[in-house]
Order: sequence, then structure tokens, then C-alpha cells
Amino acid sequence: MSLMSLSSKPLSERQVFGFFVLAAFVYVLPLILADHAYIDDNWRSLAAGSAWTGQGRWLADLFYHGLTFTSAAPNVFPLPLLIALVAIALALKSLTFHYAGQPTWVDCLVVLPLWYNPFFLQNLSYQYDGPTMALSLVAVIYAMTLRFKSVALQVVVPGVLVALGMGLYQLCINVFLGLCCIELVRWVSEAKPWRALGSLLALKSSQLIVGALVYGVTGYPSIIAQRLPMQALSEQGLVRVWGNLQWVASNVALLFEGGHRGLLWAMLVCAMLGGWQVLWALRQRPDGRWRKTLLGVACLLCVPALLLLVPGTTLLFRDFNEGARTLMGFAVLGVFVYDLARRGLVAIDPRLGLLLAIPLLSMLALSFAYGRVLSVQKEFATNALFSLGHDIASNPQLREAKRIYMSRTSSDRWLDEASGSFKVMPVLKYILNVNFFMLAENLPRVGVRNVFPENERRNATLLGYRGYTPVVDSQFYNLYRVGDYGFIVMKEPPRR
Repeated sequence: MSLMSLSSKPLSERQVFGFFVLAAFVYVLPLILADHAYIDDNWRSLAAGSAWTGQGRWLADLFYHGLTFTSAAPNVFPLPLLIALVAIALALKSLTFHYAGQPTWVDCLVVLPLWYNPFFLQNLSYQYDGPTMALSLVAVIYAMTLRFKSVALQVVVPGVLVALGMGLYQLCINVFLGLCCIELVRWVSEAKPWRALGSLLALKSSQLIVGALVYGVTGYPSIIAQRLPMQALSEQGLVRVWGNLQWVASNVALLFEGGHRGLLWAMLVCAMLGGWQVLWALRQRPDGRWRKTLLGVACLLCVPALLLLVPGTTLLFRDFNEGARTLMGFAVLGVFVYDLARRGLVAIDPRLGLLLAIPLLSMLALSFAYGRVLSVQKEFATNALFSLGHDIASNPQLREAKRIYMSRTSSDRWLDEASGSFKVMPVLKYILNVNFFMLAENLPRVGVRNVFPENERRNATLLGYRGYTPVVDSQFYNLYRVGDYGFIVMKEPPRR
């Protein structure tokens, strides 16, 4: 098959769906092979616990209750992720046909960044939360693509889908808002009538309001109070927001270290060519000058809006979450850049649109590198866990303690074997976001059931500074017995 055929041949719905199933599966294959319990997965798997309702994610509870036919959430990974894969493939197919009536392979590449979002790898690392976060993405994509003849249905059904998406993971709202920005730019470039553009803005605003109202009734009241305080509208609050934006920018910049920097500049140049195509289409519109100016300003404002939507609504809350899993909006920014780049490349030669596959291949390589890092962490943590379990079980002083309290010493130097990957792909460390190698919830796996996280009453960490003689002095931890209680104090690895 020639390059011209690949770049211009229309695809059937079955071909598009098959492509997205394969692409989505390959992207998460390293995570499935690693089979690593990531942070919250440890306690959820131990207790078959859900507790998402208190986070305002009530639909996640219902998802696992329905999937497992229980009132809890036993670990059935990777079944939930496989279900999410099929759902996201269907959603991406729907979005592709929404953007292009007769899509080609190039059109499929344009929407793939919604899934090939490197920061979304942290979301997918959660065996429990990852699939529900993916399904929240599915919900807001369908909120953009579903069409009804009835105006009421066109407002209510997508609005309910937005609420359902937020019931799975609230930050999917950033994706919906970003897709609305892309929709506006596309309508302007396709010379849609002025009245149709006004109808689009009214429709999306109505859908957003319905979604907010439905979620406000169904999910918001159940959120625990600690998660609700908003950022203060004051000078100090604005300083915090600016600092949070700088933090996000510094971590996003890690993605473009090394060879990715060249890809970034190439994509931006192609996107600027596509932006020129949009401006030229705007100039050719039959509208008056003031309408053209207004539409041009609206399109230009979409750029900073999409940049702000990378962290999005997390900036509004006082309890700012710094994790990569909150950057779902980066995926929509990627789609926007890819769409503009496609316009610029295809304007030169239709075959050049296939070059969009190169950055996506780099994201696929990043996913496989991240999968290896997870495997390294799992191997290291497992070996340390068996060692710790043996030391406790074989020592009567520790085995007979009423309770054992475990400290969690944070360090960025635990994974020496992954140091090479961290050096050439520094974004991997930000995506991993784990500065410890063991939690108290891990110990039941080796038969030790009396270990608990340290608390203020019995602070295990301070024991290491009070001159107590350890019962066991290991390379990675010290074990103490004081009175009826035992303590595990993790050691920080030495600097090299």
C-alpha cells in the first residue's frame, strides 16, 4: 500500500475501531505486564475497599460493585482496564467520525493523544482507579459527539454524561472544556454560519450547566470537608495559583528533555502552519470585519485557555494536587496541536500527515520505559518485603509485639537500577511519583498482620534519633522493640 493510499483512503467504522483497540492496548501493555500495586491499590486490595464516594466519585463505587457482583471492590485487575480499553476505542472512533466524516489514518492519529497522554500513565498505574479515570474520559468524549434531533435531549444527555464523568473522576471536566475550545476553532475554520457559532456556545454552556447541576446533586454533597476549601480570592491566593502554575510548567517541561525537545519544536512549527490555515479560512468568511475580529480573538484565546486547562480546575482548590494524574488537560492540548499540525502538513502534501505518528511512537516508547520502571520497583519492593517479613517472623521480640508501627522515609534514591532511565527521561520520575518502596499495607502479604502506619502517638521515625539499639539492623531498615510495641524505621539510601 502506497503512502498516498495510507494518507487519503477513507476508513470504515470497523477499521477505525480496530485501530484504536490495538493502539490503546499496546499503550497500556507495559502496565499490565508489570502488574504493580500502585499506592492506594495496596490498601484497596487488602480490604477490598472502595470509599470513592467520600471523594465525590460515587460512580466508581457503583462500577466495582456491579463488575464484581459484591458490595465491595475485590481486585479483579486487569478486567476493568480491558473494559475501559474497549470503551475508549469506541469513544475515540466516535470523536474521529465527529471531526472527519470520512476519516483517514491521519485523522485517527489526530485524536490519539487523548489516550497517548504521558501524564495519564500515572492514572493508569492505579489498578483500581485507572480504569474508572479512563471511563470518565469516555463519558466526556461522548458528551461532545452524541447528536439528537431534540434540543432538550441535545442539552440533557451530554450534560448527564459530563456529570457521570465527574462521578468517576472530577478532573475530566478539563477535557470537556478543552474539547469545547477545539470545537470552536474547527467551526470557525469550516466557515460555519455566525448564528451556528452562537448556537454552539449556547449549547455547550447549557450542557456544562446541566452537568454541574446533576453532579451538584448526586456527587458533590458526599465529598468529605477536607477536599472542599477553595483557593482564596486574595493576593496571597493568586500568589499560590501562580506558584502552582510554575510547578506544573516545570514538570511538563521534563517531558521535552533530550530528543523530545526536537519533536516539540517540529510539532510547533507544523502547528503554526496550521494556525495560518485557520486564520486564512477566517479571513475568507463572508462575515463583517467586526465579526471576523471577534472570532479571531476567540480562537486566539483558546490557546491560553487550553494551557490553563492542563492543570485546570485543580488550581481553584486550596489543597492543590501536584501529581501527574491531575494533568488530564494535557491530552486535549495535544489534540489541538495535532489538529493544527495536520492542517499545516496536509496543505503541503497529504502524505506528510503520516509524520504525526512519530511523536506518538515516542510516547509509546515512554510508556514501555515507564513499565520497566514499575517492574524494577516491584522487584525491589518485593525482595525488601520478604526480607522484612522474615526478620519480624523469626525474631520473638518483634513477633510477639502487640503492634508494630512503620515509618515511611521519603527519598528519591531508592531505585538505583532505574537511574539511567530517570537521567535520559526525567519525566519518568514525575510520573512515577513514589518516593518510598514499602507501605504498612504490604506486610499482610507475607503473613505479618500487626504492622500499622506510624501516627502522632507513637512516632516510629523519631526512634532512629533517640539512641535506641535496634533489634535488627538491615541495609534498608532498623527494627526496634520498646515496651510492648515494635517499630520499623526505614533508612534513606546513601548518596553516591
